[in-house]
Amino acid sequence: MVHMGYGETWAKVILMGEHSVVYGYPAVAAPLLSLKMRAWVTPVVQTQNNAENIYGTSKTANRYGSQPSRTVISDFRHSSVMDSSQTPCGTLKALNYEGSLSDAGSRFGGLERAVKVATEFAGYPGLAFDVVTDSSFPAGRGMGSSAASAGAVIRAILDACDVKTSEEQILKLTNEAEVITHGNPSGLDAATTCSRDLVAFESGDIEKMRVDMPAYLIIADSGIAGSTREAVGNVHKEDEQDHAHVKSIMDELGELARAAETDLELGTVRMLGERMNRAHGLLNELNVSHPLVNHLAEAARVAGASGAKMTGGGLGGCLIALAADEQTAENVKRALLNEGAREVWIHPLFDQDANKKSLAGDEVENRYGSRSFVAV
Repeated sequence: MVHMGYGETWAKVILMGEHSVVYGYPAVAAPLLSLKMRAWVTPVVQTQNNAENIYGTSKTANRYGSQPSRTVISDFRHSSVMDSSQTPCGTLKALNYEGSLSDAGSRFGGLERAVKVATEFAGYPGLAFDVVTDSSFPAGRGMGSSAASAGAVIRAILDACDVKTSEEQILKLTNEAEVITHGNPSGLDAATTCSRDLVAFESGDIEKMRVDMPAYLIIADSGIAGSTREAVGNVHKEDEQDHAHVKSIMDELGELARAAETDLELGTVRMLGERMNRAHGLLNELNVSHPLVNHLAEAARVAGASGAKMTGGGLGGCLIALAADEQTAENVKRALLNEGAREVWIHPLFDQDANKKSLAGDEVENRYGSRSFVAV
């Protein structure tokens, strides 16, 4: 029986290793549990007259925080009601788009693919869903919104179909959807946007890291949408023109990422900050940063940050900064907002499970003033 489904993931930032990870070097990424990506799906059934959303008559309170009618479809896989001319079409409500999923265009190609791979895996190929996503972080900023939305939708569809599977299989499905968005995704975004721990990634191998560093990450949105595909393409061209130079940068970025893993495990804030500063300089050499992000990095350091760097694909997107204490983090946040950041979030690097009464989930979101977006 198929019914309404819900899935949830969250944002991520790359602490160290963007771009070099594409060439097989290690990278470290952090999930941002307070910045949620949520997805709701409702199955669409084709009747003899038209495609419609079929709601049952029993209304019960559920996990979605409301009392929607529960949609139940019995033995859809063997239904003979539809023929090829009656294939149902689902809808999408995300960002500033609301309409047919099939007409949403390439911008939402990864999400359309997510529906396809999830329904096929669940054993309901051809079953359409009305999809709604909602996010508390913006798209196009290197925070993993495409992987997060694909992962949330896949989880929602598997929930709707009552299919239980391994996290490894869900990650595989998410990466299949990400191929549409990023061409050849490393898998780092998919892994981190559903992990509660930091993720160390190298050549497809994923290792979760339990980190309890007495420090805070400050994430600043430049307000400029970056393009991972374009940035990766630019680096590839640069590599073709001057391989020795690019390789030397990649080698050092890889070394910085490995050293950052040790810093995180030992809690050496100052050393991690210095490595972040160096990594930003190297990425700027690759021409994947942006003048505003460079300006924000300097402003963060002047305000007391131990280190600051671009994160993600670049050409815009976000800056991350490291602060040794909460007061410094607040000072850096104010400075970044004054210098042109559109939005700033603060994220603790110490164990959020142990401190969740004061620091995790929605309380962090409210405390540090994150803003709601509808994002994919």
